[in-house]
Amino acid sequence: MFCTSFINVANELGAPSYVFYTCGATCLAFMLHVQSLFDRGEFDPAELKDSDAELAIPGLRDPLQGKQLPSVVVEADWLPTVMRHTRRTREAKGILVNTFHDFESQAVASLTTGQTPPLYTVGPIIDLKLKKGDTAGEKEIAGETEIVDWLDKQPESSVVFLCFGSMGSFDEEQVKEIAIALEASGQRFLWSLRKPPQKGKPEFFPSEYDDVKEGLPEGFLDRTDGLGKVIGWAPQTRILAHPSVGGFVSHCGWNSTLESTWFGVPVATWPMHAEQQLNAVMLVKELEVAVEIRMSYRKTSGEVVPAEEIERGIRGLMAAENEGRRIKAKEMSDKCRKAVEDGGSSYHSIGRFIEDVITD
Repeated sequence: MFCTSFINVANELGAPSYVFYTCGATCLAFMLHVQSLFDRGEFDPAELKDSDAELAIPGLRDPLQGKQLPSVVVEADWLPTVMRHTRRTREAKGILVNTFHDFESQAVASLTTGQTPPLYTVGPIIDLKLKKGDTAGEKEIAGETEIVDWLDKQPESSVVFLCFGSMGSFDEEQVKEIAIALEASGQRFLWSLRKPPQKGKPEFFPSEYDDVKEGLPEGFLDRTDGLGKVIGWAPQTRILAHPSVGGFVSHCGWNSTLESTWFGVPVATWPMHAEQQLNAVMLVKELEVAVEIRMSYRKTSGEVVPAEEIERGIRGLMAAENEGRRIKAKEMSDKCRKAVEDGGSSYHSIGRFIEDVITD
């Protein structure tokens, strides 16, 4: 989706070009709509950013508030680049989207009106197996065994899992608020805590603590001993697949969104970057499989989410009153798996793509 210059190469070779869109159909519909407004001079991110002003989006039932707009369209450094790639996407022969029809049916419908290239829903494309020798090293694999052993000892659907993606980390003040919230909630938890990049250094991704105690309030591990576990790197799909996990506090990255859907685990939303705010809105308002911690949070704002909000979100996620969302999450999980089976919507869509390529 960020390599649209390949379309020029394909054109020179007389070959059809297709875009693989790694985000969802709702994001694609949003980006195409914003690009149209932008090109007509009708989209001003400065007016919308952090505001309550509303913007109607094809593919979403309710309008988005300005403060819920994805970070990539309200950050001046990102907007021109994103708009350029979105504009070029319209020139492709077709667009393959990592989603399935029932997950984003309204967005898919908005993209099949003939105004955009043909759409192929080919998802969910997710990595469900992490094998020795792949992305994890020996230390991570040993840690995975320890994590699963701990989960095996917990009651079914009793653990809330907190993980914020490959770029997800917090400063000391925010970590303290999360710790206070977890302790106050009394909830069993598994928390993936990563060390933030050092300020002033050319580091982009978080790293591991030599000892997780470094990043936690004094005495936290002692006070929550037997109730929770703090880890570094997390084998996310193994954890989400475990029957003891009953909720997922997530940054709402698209891979994490699809993985939680596959395993039927309800989510508490805490977006940070890119299009994650849009994903959070979709999960909470459109699909009703998530509760909100925040839907409009941006990591670049420097805002600290208070412990009270985090605790409220965790309690809401794990409470018996959330059973309706839990049922919907399980129902969507069934649809997710059926989509890639023989006869499913994504199975048919991939077949249609192959036929179109062959007959082109």
